Amino acid sequence: MVLIGLVLAACSLSGPMPDGAAPGEPEDVPGRPGTTFPGESGTSKKGTQNDSEDPGMKPGEPEMEPGPPAVETLASELNVPWAIERSGEVFYVSERPGYIVQIENGRIRREEVRLAKAVLHRGEGGLLGLVLAPDFAESRTAYAYHTYQEGDQVYNRVVQLILEEGAWREEKALLERIPGGPIHNGGRIKIGPDKRLYITTGDAGRAELAQDLNSLAGKILRMELDGGIPADNPFAGSYVYSYGHRNPQGLAWNEDGSEMYSAEHGPSGNPQGYDEVNRIEAGANYGWPEIIGDEAKPGMKPPLFHSGEDTWAPSGMAYHNGTLYVAGLRGEQVRVFDPETGTHTALFQGEGRLRDVAVFDDRLYVLTNNGDGRGTSRTEDDRLLGISGF
Repeated sequence: MVLIGLVLAACSLSGPMPDGAAPGEPEDVPGRPGTTFPGESGTSKKGTQNDSEDPGMKPGEPEMEPGPPAVETLASELNVPWAIERSGEVFYVSERPGYIVQIENGRIRREEVRLAKAVLHRGEGGLLGLVLAPDFAESRTAYAYHTYQEGDQVYNRVVQLILEEGAWREEKALLERIPGGPIHNGGRIKIGPDKRLYITTGDAGRAELAQDLNSLAGKILRMELDGGIPADNPFAGSYVYSYGHRNPQGLAWNEDGSEMYSAEHGPSGNPQGYDEVNRIEAGANYGWPEIIGDEAKPGMKPPLFHSGEDTWAPSGMAYHNGTLYVAGLRGEQVRVFDPETGTHTALFQGEGRLRDVAVFDDRLYVLTNNGDGRGTSRTEDDRLLGISGF
């Protein structure tokens, strides 16, 4: 298999504003070609950085030699889905309006999420990240990230949920008042190999917050599963694990847990593009808004990959057999990256905007996101797809 990677682009938006677009920016509504599996090749273009909603890859790139993977629709008519989880043979998918969908053997059940503070499904906000506890089969515990409003302020919070009698109940709020807004809420939440909870937060449209270590915006956060601050976090008494991020929406680790990666939206406007895949280190500064692309400043980490003037609008990501798989919104592709060779290529496209990607039992799972206010929906959208032979 060609190991490579990088994903595509854009922010989500079901509400007044599309993901990854600055206020007042026009929506871009790409067409929906048939599913294809191009084999684009080449290294990442270096140069700057852009918002996650710019155009995708350029035409005319060579096709992959292997035959196309087999694609199966596992669920359809999902309502702005955001994250994929699985326990046994059952899938759980978060929906931005505030539900979790249980998918088993082609049957769908939409389950209520009962929270102490209501989900604010506006702009790029809503019920976003979801991760099941390691002992979910017994404890029925999960962790979620959602947007809410308090007075005239918008925030995000991390909560612990319990599944009981066909509904999810908030058991405990782990962290609140993470800066939020109509754009750049971040939202990915994962349990790392160290059994800590990692959370991506966006700059909430206020770029300067990404460099402010006293703010939770524009960061990757790390916490104990009970909400405590780990004693070995890089900044004493702080949840901040890394900073200088614009709007990260992907998290993944290699198989032995020694390397952590994140996917992040670059700027919109002028310049635009410069979406990133980063190798994350504790305490590191990834430069937003001081540097983008190949720009450099002392004490700031350059991206492992970036899109140059193209836009991937990368969201969910997964690591499998030495390769990073990244779902792209504006780019409308799953792109694969090889962190060792620095190459990347498109694996799968033609289903419109893609929000999340996961690998279970050597099969790739992808969420389409055409109903988020920025794509072009079809009758069966949005869907959970299973891809074999990738």
